Amino acid sequence: MQISSPVEKFNHWVAVQPDKTFLRQPFNGEWIHISWKKADDEIRRMAAYLRSLNLPPQSKIAIISKNCAHWIMSDLAIMMAGHVSVPLYPTIPADLIRYCLEHCEAKVAFIGKLDDWSKQRSGLPDHVKGISFPMWTEPGYENWNDIIANTPPMTENFNPKPTDLITIIYTSGTTGLPKGVVHNFHAFSYAATWALSELPELGNDERFFSYLPLSHIAERMLVEMGGLYCGATISFAESLDLFAANLKDTQPTIFLAVPRIWTKFQMGILSKMPQSRLDLLLKIPIINNLIKNKIKQGLGLDKAKYLLTGAAPMPIATMLWFEKIGFIINEAYAMTENCAYSHLSRGNKRKPGSVGTPLPNVQVRLSEEGEIQVKSDATMVEYYKEPEKTKETITADGYLCTGDEGKIDSEGFLKITGRVKDIFKTDKGKYVAPAPIELALSKNTYIEQVCVVGANLPQTMALVVLSADGKAEEKEALCESLEATMKEVNEILDKHEKIKKMVVMRDEWTVDNNLLTPTMKVKRNVLEKEKTPMYETWYKSSTVVVWEN
Repeated sequence: MQISSPVEKFNHWVAVQPDKTFLRQPFNGEWIHISWKKADDEIRRMAAYLRSLNLPPQSKIAIISKNCAHWIMSDLAIMMAGHVSVPLYPTIPADLIRYCLEHCEAKVAFIGKLDDWSKQRSGLPDHVKGISFPMWTEPGYENWNDIIANTPPMTENFNPKPTDLITIIYTSGTTGLPKGVVHNFHAFSYAATWALSELPELGNDERFFSYLPLSHIAERMLVEMGGLYCGATISFAESLDLFAANLKDTQPTIFLAVPRIWTKFQMGILSKMPQSRLDLLLKIPIINNLIKNKIKQGLGLDKAKYLLTGAAPMPIATMLWFEKIGFIINEAYAMTENCAYSHLSRGNKRKPGSVGTPLPNVQVRLSEEGEIQVKSDATMVEYYKEPEKTKETITADGYLCTGDEGKIDSEGFLKITGRVKDIFKTDKGKYVAPAPIELALSKNTYIEQVCVVGANLPQTMALVVLSADGKAEEKEALCESLEATMKEVNEILDKHEKIKKMVVMRDEWTVDNNLLTPTMKVKRNVLEKEKTPMYETWYKSSTVVVWEN
């Protein structure tokens, strides 16, 4: 298969469809349309400006912004200038901004759409040149519009070599400081080309909706690279408040959501139509399809060819619930270190509870400990400046150690059974893998987040954060529901795995309180450090459901 770089693909679509909309940016409730030709002009001017700074080739240039049209345009300008992008999460605190930018020796940073840059500003080292995006101008930095107004466009078509670095992505990390995952152009080109070959029927009329952080590999590969390689239109969400309206207005043909968002959609549907009424209507032949279409139209997903989920396991119950209303959700499994290119469920070739089968040319094996190891051309070059960690993660024969535990069935379907490092011992020395238990508990829609703990306890406990429905329910009914779920799950667990207590947390786990990564994974080590002093008290409580004070 012919493999082209993102820059070559971009140049191709500029030549083929210059006047077609490439990027749709909502601003103050209005949509701003940017054609391929206009984007090309601005990108070439910014690339020329970056070159005029006479930085060493492959210099590191950061992007600190929420998703917007200029995020993608700045990324392409960095590529065209022969430099390396370093995207950072828009919510990242100042100390981590400074750590990442000093670690990679960044020379320039694009400062874009952010909630409150004043809280993060101190993280930008003095020697790093700031450039602010239009519409979200920050004082003290050169502005994008001023630069492109005063810089002639680059006229040459710069084609990077496959071995040139394209990006360093600092992983959000559930433990320790972020690691810089280094990818070259070949990995991005390879992953995008082969992954899209597994999604047939895609053309240049596709519509992507970008709202999950572009600084995360899944959104970067599916939406940015998907848009570039298909020649499609990419639309953005203006804000959380306008998310639903922007999604409905975009009507994406490909849509990716993490399990928490699918659960929020489910809660939204059930708040308008109780489960009993929905079940009744779905049994009536003609009404059945009308209801399914109405739900899809209500969300803005009635034109979607592909619905995807990833980043965390999707509860089987949630997957089956969506199937009943006509949503076929394909689960993907991958990580930053393999460019989001590993496993995918496809259409009818799906097994709820598994993350599908390997993508083309991906080799997969299990280590003696049951760790999933994968190998492909999309594997990272290294962890930046971390040779020992690189050696620990990539085996001598080129397999990437994922840190995930899994099982592979006779048809090649992979099931994730947990994180190797999350496994803990009870006080009797028995091992517990928390992930499958958490997944089983999360089918209760009163539970928004869950973390099963129990190191050095006789049995496990489940720490839970309530969903909006859970918080609205009367306490007695809520406790009954949680106890019933716990009893049901305990029936399928070994004696030492059985849950002794459900502890309802006082506060939500969020990125801001450092209990969640930006990709919504629980920082187990931080949570346990904070809550361990209370374990014994909770464990000895007289009630099954315990409330954190």
